[in-house]
Amino acid sequence: MTVMLGRALWRLLGPGPSALSVPGSRAAGAALGRPGASLVQTVQNYASLSKKTREFPSQLDDLSPSMLKMDYKDLELMNKTNDVVRRLLSLEMATRKEKLKLKTSQLVEKVRRSPSDVGSTEVQIAILTAKIRNYQEHLQVHRKDRTHKRYMLMAIDRRKKLLKYLRRTRYDVFENVCSQLGIQYTFPPEYYRKVTQRWAAKKALCIRVFQEVQKLRAAERQKQKAAAAEKAQPVSKEVNEGTAV
Repeated sequence: MTVMLGRALWRLLGPGPSALSVPGSRAAGAALGRPGASLVQTVQNYASLSKKTREFPSQLDDLSPSMLKMDYKDLELMNKTNDVVRRLLSLEMATRKEKLKLKTSQLVEKVRRSPSDVGSTEVQIAILTAKIRNYQEHLQVHRKDRTHKRYMLMAIDRRKKLLKYLRRTRYDVFENVCSQLGIQYTFPPEYYRKVTQRWAAKKALCIRVFQEVQKLRAAERQKQKAAAAEKAQPVSKEVNEGTAV
């Protein structure tokens, strides 16, 4: 490990005094401009500077820590409790799951039709929106979590279907839901897959086979109509002869 660190420093700093090859020596620290620092500390400090800490915005940032949890915010007894109990039951001591539950209820309150509405199209869209944003925040930190990525894509597909239905049936409600929840609706692409030469040839063959089958069925129907007409002619002749007698 020490040899690898020495080689890394040799490539970065170039040739220098022989003291660089001796880890932990004061001469190594003096050669690097840091008297008294060891070679290992210098390499560790250099590696720590290369780390990039990124903070991603979250949908839970607008929730105040003094807000009560979902199960206790509507209780009248909470107005009579002391500050210690109120702090224990607030979002300051809550888990992420409890915060997400409160955030979902806030989104539902924006678009629900009535206080007793729990399953309308607008409510389902609000619940899926909270889930999708939670999955996006998780994947920004854990980029290789394929399970959560699959759940997010399934939720996005479900929300697209509900938005498409709501746009077709009640356009004014659709615009209100998009504006309240901050959703930007985009139309689906005309083709969902890349058009290749093989796929185009296969599609042309399928269309040709379909047309040939339709022609055969039309010819079969014509034969059946002709046979039915031939059977009906003798019956009509017998009826005419009976009336003439």
